[in-house]
Amino acid sequence: MSSNPWSLSPNLPPPANPADSKTDFLARIAREQAEEAERARRERIEQSSELNTPAIRIRAWERLHRLTLPRGSGHSVLSVVAEATHLTLEQVHEEQRRRSEPAAPLAQLVDSDATATPTPDESGSARNL
Repeated sequence: MSSNPWSLSPNLPPPANPADSKTDFLARIAREQAEEAERARRERIEQSSELNTPAIRIRAWERLHRLTLPRGSGHSVLSVVAEATHLTLEQVHEEQRRRSEPAAPLAQLVDSDATATPTPDESGSARNL
């Protein structure tokens, strides 16, 4: 038998049996559904656990339902979120307020006056321009 360096047949898997591929596909779908059900079960536990902060509970609710907490304080779903997370409506409103606040600025590491660029009036050579 002649040897062909371009022949890939020894490295290829055997031809697939159509029945096997359908079985593999169905098994993969069943496995994915079971994983999704387990993920949802863990999210339901996390969203109502008193060990978690309101922010963590609400994020768990958002992941479970693939929704974002509404920004409007009068939105009708807020009472649903409060009930599902075992929080009060005021705690849900507080999380809304916290999320709407701008991010806290970073602390100034150096005095801003010491590093400021001099204006033309402050620099001796720039006055005579």
